[in-house]
Amino acid sequence: MSVVSVYAIFGSADEAERIGRTAIEERLAACINILGPVRSIYRWQGAIECAEEVGAILKTSNEQADALIARIAGLHSYDVPCIVTWPIDKILGSYADWVEGSVG
Repeated sequence: MSVVSVYAIFGSADEAERIGRTAIEERLAACINILGPVRSIYRWQGAIECAEEVGAILKTSNEQADALIARIAGLHSYDVPCIVTWPIDKILGSYADWVEGSVG
């Protein structure tokens, strides 16, 4: 089993916490780090938009990543949420064991 980070953007810290807590309760993620507000500039429906959003990083196993992405998307307020995985090249063995033991 390998560990991956799932990076997602949310409309608010409350949304990130609600979805992150659900993912942890359902053993799809070991933890979520809710980051401070980010300023996003993006193109949406033909217009340039700016918004204050909240980034978050969830840790899970590679095997649970697809299920976690689907669950986040299903609970998310956005029509097209940013949800991506970042592979982890190096990891402390005891931390990897904890993540792997916390999901699935």
